[in-house]
Amino acid sequence: MKKTLYSLMLNEDVVREIDAIAHRMGTNRSALINQILADYASVVTPERRIENIFRAMEEMVAPARELVPFFVPNALTMSLKSSLEYKYRPTVKYEVALLAGSTEELGELSVVFRTQSAQLLASMTQFFRLWKRLEDTHLTPYRDAPAPRYALYEGKFTRTLALPRGHDYTSEEVAKAISDYIQLFDHLMKGYLAGRYTARNIEEIFYSQLSLNQILV
Repeated sequence: MKKTLYSLMLNEDVVREIDAIAHRMGTNRSALINQILADYASVVTPERRIENIFRAMEEMVAPARELVPFFVPNALTMSLKSSLEYKYRPTVKYEVALLAGSTEELGELSVVFRTQSAQLLASMTQFFRLWKRLEDTHLTPYRDAPAPRYALYEGKFTRTLALPRGHDYTSEEVAKAISDYIQLFDHLMKGYLAGRYTARNIEEIFYSQLSLNQILV
């Protein structure tokens, strides 16, 4: 959604209150006034759409209690914390960063982890590589969307997110696609690290979910 510079004549008292509200909300004057006018005119801005997606995700993942969601209104990033089934119960944080106004990519998912265990680190690295191979084989060739880009850093695994072209997805549909993806990833990673699932099991479950069209991003 294109933005253009306009001049407005505003009462000083109004501006003072707007600035105070914007400060409390962690935004700025222009963004707040833009959102107020958009709400009044029933226009859904890219920022409001992202907030709607995050709120819907929060409602979708909270009941299962496997992921603890957290986001701040007006932010473009949401985090979800998960505890691994491993000694000392290390945590993993999923960070969803969405792009406002992008027509190609939806955003990026980061899996952030901290561990001093060489064994756990090696197992997680194996899982990330397995996951990429599965998506290269079973997901990427069969969807009309930009191919995911992956990166593995020290303590972080990232993957771009995109939706298939040719359809105007609602905020709820986008939220469900991302939520389903993260929940599947989290479930299979935990099972793999705990020794419940082999690489073959992971592929079978992944493919069955793909066949049910539950993986869109």
